[in-house]
Amino acid sequence: MRRLLREPLLHFLILGALLFAIYGWLNRGLSLTRDEVRVDQSRVQLLVTQFERTWQRPPTREELQGLVDDWVRNEILYREGLAEGLDRNDEIVRRRVVQKVTSLTDGMAADVPSQTDLQAWLRDHRDDYRVAASYTFQQIYFDPARHGDALVSVIESAAAALRRDPNAPVGDPTLLPAAMTQADTGEVARTFGTDFANALAPLPEGRWAGPVPSGFGLHLVRIQARTPGRVPALAEVQEAVERDLLHARSRQAAEAYYDSLRKRYTVKMEADLDRAGAVKATPAPTVPSAGAR
Repeated sequence: MRRLLREPLLHFLILGALLFAIYGWLNRGLSLTRDEVRVDQSRVQLLVTQFERTWQRPPTREELQGLVDDWVRNEILYREGLAEGLDRNDEIVRRRVVQKVTSLTDGMAADVPSQTDLQAWLRDHRDDYRVAASYTFQQIYFDPARHGDALVSVIESAAAALRRDPNAPVGDPTLLPAAMTQADTGEVARTFGTDFANALAPLPEGRWAGPVPSGFGLHLVRIQARTPGRVPALAEVQEAVERDLLHARSRQAAEAYYDSLRKRYTVKMEADLDRAGAVKATPAPTVPSAGAR
């Protein structure tokens, strides 16, 4: 018996069994088969806990489903990485392995797009590259808190005075700029608000018009010059278009690669998401139709 206990082969078998037991304990809740991913309650609860630590609230049911889907995705990519011998089972290294496997798709869309491809992308995504309209204008502010119910009549009197003298001293004090030069709609919106910026397009040039509402009150506005919005030529935005097209192709390649891997796995859902502390989504309020009373 003592001789048997001194045999190296026996030591190796005992050590192997011990390591297998430790591995099974550390990976409880996961299938040991490569083509099955089990999602048990403890795994889902861990995802909920991690979400709560980050956002200081429990996830909604939809958010929890997204967390589970992401975990399954990472688990599949992780196992593929292990199958390729990229690394070993460690939570920090696990994320690195997933990144390594994901990076395998980076070169799948590396071909330089043709001019035809770029032109088609610009045509299909023209709003992403549109140059906003710009305006040069003056504005006169009228404070609702100061004039109350008389606000409309005050503005009408001011408009009449401006028709007689375009530089008549009317309006109320404000920290808003009295004029802006070649300001695009985004800049105007950041200064006066979206309603004000959207109201500039139909205004005539060269004379005072309004009243134009903003988040601060009402204004009379005189458009001095405008440059219509436009879709730029490809030559003006080629670098951005090429970058965006390559990024889109890379994402498509990554998704196609993952989909091909995902089909090789059976995800065995053993957890009950509704027991994991997710917040049930509140139904959106019903908006009455315009004709409702």
